[in-house]
Amino acid sequence: MKIIDIKSHVLQCDMPEELGYSQQYYAKRTAHLIEVTTDQGITGWGECFGPGNVAIANKTIVERVIAPMVVGMDALDRDVTWHKVYNLLRDHGQKGMPIQALSGVDIALWDIAGKVAGLPIHKLIGGAHRSDVPAYGYGMMLKRESVEDHVARFTDEAAAIIGMGFGAAKMKTGLGPKDDVRLCEAVAKGVGEARFMVDANHCYTTSDAFYVGRALDELGAYWFEEPVAPEDLDGYRELRVGLKVNISGGEAEFARWGWRSILENRGLDIAQPEVCALGGITEYLRVLGLCHAHFTPVINHVWGSAIAVATNLQLLAAMPPLPGGLHPWEPMLEFDTTENRFRDDLLSEPLDIQGQVARNGGRVTIPIKPGLGVEPDRDFISHYEVT
Repeated sequence: MKIIDIKSHVLQCDMPEELGYSQQYYAKRTAHLIEVTTDQGITGWGECFGPGNVAIANKTIVERVIAPMVVGMDALDRDVTWHKVYNLLRDHGQKGMPIQALSGVDIALWDIAGKVAGLPIHKLIGGAHRSDVPAYGYGMMLKRESVEDHVARFTDEAAAIIGMGFGAAKMKTGLGPKDDVRLCEAVAKGVGEARFMVDANHCYTTSDAFYVGRALDELGAYWFEEPVAPEDLDGYRELRVGLKVNISGGEAEFARWGWRSILENRGLDIAQPEVCALGGITEYLRVLGLCHAHFTPVINHVWGSAIAVATNLQLLAAMPPLPGGLHPWEPMLEFDTTENRFRDDLLSEPLDIQGQVARNGGRVTIPIKPGLGVEPDRDFISHYEVT
């Protein structure tokens, strides 16, 4: 079964309101979908991580660089395809945008394999350790408003997320260490007895991260995400040794070689690989194996459209418990509670994550149809596609 075409669909729309995190504000939402077609009429879908102009640049990499390498290859030879592309692009980037582009193609090939076999991807991996997963909701984004307005809004938003049925809530920081501590206090108040997590998007120096982290120790936060720059492996290790709060990160790392350095450094309590960036499902499974070999639990980073969500649900189903036991530690599905039509309205049959969370005690069912278990609406894609 030969690959005959690879198309890259970049979708974009205006958001209802401008939102921000520690690095920037943004007013448009982007999704980058990959469509791989075979000579037997079977089509697979994938997704590449990367917003805005990054997605547009990645579209060129997919269609002008990767597609000529792999069109004509057997669509079921996922590992052969992965290594051919990686080896030919090694001189031009072992990380970053070339690997993001490869990720979407690889996910689409897994979707094809599942459709050929008539099985969901988690069955191809080895089976489901769970039929549903708990979800946490994140929100509490930054806006161009006063600290006082942030504090009041964060308390209310945190309470609202828990009220939706999510078992935990995650917030953003980025106003500066002292003001950020006030935001964390507001969220701790809003969630009540539920868990909360803090995502800094690598905005702190190590000393400032210690300042915020010590406050999180007192507030009982569950994890402190990307407190320092992803390159600062020493900073991660120092924070993990010096703080009680779990240190998490890894969404900005690529492939097994980068992850080997992170894990051998022992700087993470929780690993957060991003399958749509690090090299797709093929490479994610290697990274997951490395994480578990270092006894580091994994909670996937999830950002993007319904294709990304469905991909992660398949992976969460197939993730072995670490450690095992009668009541094993459970991974969670990350869910962005802000408006996202590329997640909520893209599919012919929506996943309805928020509805599932409300109905099922905060849990989301794993799709069991072949491949990713979902199909996008082509009319929807055509309406929002950037040409």
